[in-house]
Amino acid sequence: MTPFLPVSLHRSQGFTLLELLIVLVIIVLGFSVVALNLSSGKGTLEHKAIVRDVVSALRYARGQALMTHQEMTVSFDLAKNTYKVSGRDEEYSIPETIAVTVVTAQSELTGEGQGNIRFFADGSSTGGRVVLDRGEISMQIDINWLTGQLEVEDATRDNLPRRRR
Repeated sequence: MTPFLPVSLHRSQGFTLLELLIVLVIIVLGFSVVALNLSSGKGTLEHKAIVRDVVSALRYARGQALMTHQEMTVSFDLAKNTYKVSGRDEEYSIPETIAVTVVTAQSELTGEGQGNIRFFADGSSTGGRVVLDRGEISMQIDINWLTGQLEVEDATRDNLPRRRR
């Protein structure tokens, strides 16, 4: 009987420099694709954050009106792309890349490009709609006049809004 010998003793185990370079190129290409996808979604994330902030301000104003039994307003200044909650000193800015449209009661228009959404002590409001539009992305916040409840709808591209809560 003859003993079994290893098949290839002459070849050392490991990777060649060429193989390592190919793998590194593939990894770099993969990271660049991921980076491009992340940077293109930055605008969408910023837009969603602004919508979330405006919704929070409106909900805060409604909650304060219910708790304090006093009217509260969220005032929008379209010329400066800002909004402010009554009772607070801070004015919140909206990036210039986002176009703001406010639909409210005639009595709540306070000046050129300025208007309020008012919440009453019983939870009702003047009602209205705030649309935040950034190119292809458009979100609208509907404020029910009877209940003061808010609904956020995605009004992007098609005219069939998809409801989000």
